[in-house]
Amino acid sequence: MRLDGKVAIVTASTRGIGLACTQRLAREGAIVYMAARNMERAENRAKELNDEGCNVKTVYNDATEKETYTSMVEEVFKNEGRIDILVNNFGTSNPQKDLDIKNTEYDEYIRTVDINLASVFMTSQAAIPHMAANGGGSIINISSIGGLRPDISQIAYGTSKAAINYLTKLIATQCARDNIRCNAVLPGMTATEAVSNNLTPEFQEFFLKHIPIKRMATPEEIAGAVAYFASDDAAYTTGQIMDVSGGFGMPTPIFGDMIAMKSKR
Repeated sequence: MRLDGKVAIVTASTRGIGLACTQRLAREGAIVYMAARNMERAENRAKELNDEGCNVKTVYNDATEKETYTSMVEEVFKNEGRIDILVNNFGTSNPQKDLDIKNTEYDEYIRTVDINLASVFMTSQAAIPHMAANGGGSIINISSIGGLRPDISQIAYGTSKAAINYLTKLIATQCARDNIRCNAVLPGMTATEAVSNNLTPEFQEFFLKHIPIKRMATPEEIAGAVAYFASDDAAYTTGQIMDVSGGFGMPTPIFGDMIAMKSKR
């Protein structure tokens, strides 16, 4: 119960990493608002958690309606009188259009960068004054390992996540005197519906050869890092870009090839 009595908002929270974060924070005692576009699904998820003794509520947020970033935060503050934790989990990309520098249309590039950055910038900007007035808080941005290591595609997504990593450090620096911490969690390949829908089994198998731990992360493992940053266990930790990718990109660049060669012997 490290988060007993804390008020948290988790965006894009009805499935995958967002849902796992909601579950983890709620089970550690937080009052968690599931920010979502599909309110019916959010209400169903909230009921399931409340039936097991958690305190989970819902609030409307649609990433394509930028005014809802502010209205979401204000609604939670009106209801609870405080905001202690903000998990900026939303992020999007269209793998069929978000390609490489040669083949990605400029409008698609800007659309993806804009919506991913706005979801962090505008929501944080709305929450920070309430956190400061209450003595502090913790902002956790869900970025991506793709924001650290260039890929052969998804140029817009990678750009947006790299910018979020830098924005994390800026928020941490500029809000430290208000006792507001800001950190980022960078998942690698995670076993979510989005991965199964967008990445072929062949690509997933290829990618796993480059992960020393040899498997995908579970959403719950990403949520564990989020819960740490949300808690007082991380009270002196801010501006950190935490790679939670099973060691992807850490070994020699030929690691995957070496593993493949050994498996053939």
